[in-house]
Amino acid sequence: QVQLVESGGGLVQPGGSLRLSCAASRSIFSIYPMAWYRQAPGKQRELVARISIGGSTNYANSVKGRFTISRDNAKNTMYLQMNSLNPDDTAVYYCNTDRPARVSWGQGTQVTVSS
Repeated sequence: QVQLVESGGGLVQPGGSLRLSCAASRSIFSIYPMAWYRQAPGKQRELVARISIGGSTNYANSVKGRFTISRDNAKNTMYLQMNSLNPDDTAVYYCNTDRPARVSWGQGTQVTVSS
């Protein structure tokens, strides 16, 4: 059974915006803090943003002020609003718990920022 499903990626021009969604199993979403990660070509996977069960957030310095993480507990869904995108944001974006060893990775969603 698929536990994490990312969606919303695509091709966008520099300066544009995208909103990513992560649908999670209730058993995961209701218990653990959640996070967005990304992996750019030739680079290691990195933490982008984190959100606690209560809604407290943390961001990587590279996205602070541009990205907003949020969660809808009623829908078991997490979001990443990405504004002012630049080519360095190009990556496959994944959602998981803040300790990802707990849950298998999903397929991710590709975000490509290019003219």
